[in-house]
Amino acid sequence: MSRMQRPVHVVGVGMIPFTKPGASEPYPVMGAQVARLALQDAGVPYDAVQQAYVGYVYGDSTAGQAALYGVGLTGIPVVNVNNNCATGSSALYLARQAVESGMAECALALGFEQMQPGALKNAWSDRPAPLDRFLETMTAHQGYEDTAPRAAQLFGGAGQDYLREHGIRPDTFGRIAVKARQHAAHNPLAVFRQPLTLDEVMASAPVYGPLTRFQCCPPTCGAAAAVVCSADFARRHGLDQRVTIAAQAMTTDGASSFAGGDMRRLVGWDMTAGAARQVYEAAGIGPEELDVVELHDCFTANELITYEALGLTPEGTAEQFILDGDNTYGGRVVTNPSGGLLSKGHPLGATGLAQCAELTWQLRGQAGARQVHGARLGLQHNLGLGGACVVTLYQAQ
Repeated sequence: MSRMQRPVHVVGVGMIPFTKPGASEPYPVMGAQVARLALQDAGVPYDAVQQAYVGYVYGDSTAGQAALYGVGLTGIPVVNVNNNCATGSSALYLARQAVESGMAECALALGFEQMQPGALKNAWSDRPAPLDRFLETMTAHQGYEDTAPRAAQLFGGAGQDYLREHGIRPDTFGRIAVKARQHAAHNPLAVFRQPLTLDEVMASAPVYGPLTRFQCCPPTCGAAAAVVCSADFARRHGLDQRVTIAAQAMTTDGASSFAGGDMRRLVGWDMTAGAARQVYEAAGIGPEELDVVELHDCFTANELITYEALGLTPEGTAEQFILDGDNTYGGRVVTNPSGGLLSKGHPLGATGLAQCAELTWQLRGQAGARQVHGARLGLQHNLGLGGACVVTLYQAQ
């Protein structure tokens, strides 16, 4: 991956408060609302947008048009995107590519999800499921429990494998949930803002392996959006050019994911490490230079293994990284100042763009009580099983 062909700026972002299922507006209302917020933040009208990429996981075809038609009927291309939990960042990836390549001067990335209560499940029962190969590999490695959510078995299994190899304490995972709530307490858009003690996290209902209930992200409804444009477009329209996408990479599974010997690889460790390596090389930086990171903490186990996959701490040192407070304010790099998926919430199609919004606010110095002092480099990591991983580096000018 080479350096960006031409600068792409994030000039506007929008997000609404995330809610529990049943408490949100319908998806077309949420989608139109955050698109307007992002356009207002950018200071451009909708008719200045030349392309739109709209992400959602649970919804019918052309739901993206249904949302954007509430903003305007301009006739632009609207592309619907579904890449599981990496959907929002996949929409951003396509919008960034369109601007970087010169196919568009200004593009909109929008993500939303109107979820139902309970664990994720297949939408169809009369055809093969996209995750069948993952579940077969998992079952051969650790078995399958009919009573446990399948996502928790996949990521909890990854946590078990890490614990088995490195001998860490199970409550090390729980400390991540405590940190997530501490951060979310300062985020008015997060769904869970009440602090939790480590005892409360560990005493919550067991789910699978080292995971307890408070270590699993909740099903959530919500929406987020971003406007990206070229430097020329930003200058012509007098837009805020403070935040630039310095590098971005997207990966999918390789043969190592299904080798069967390590659940960490099955849930995306290699995808994450590969995408991060491409981004660091393209930007000419190392992970030690990062100030703030929004990473995909769908379960506490995934946050822990992602620290190492992103190079935030060497392999086998994540427990000490956590115990030393190097993952929060006053430490080496602030991870998930928004509260992350664990506490901000995880509306699948919106998550990647909510991460983008948080990092944009951080790099502009607009994050309020959760502001990371002097933040200039922010990294986003968004993962979807099945699989896709998008890593994006943002730089403040």
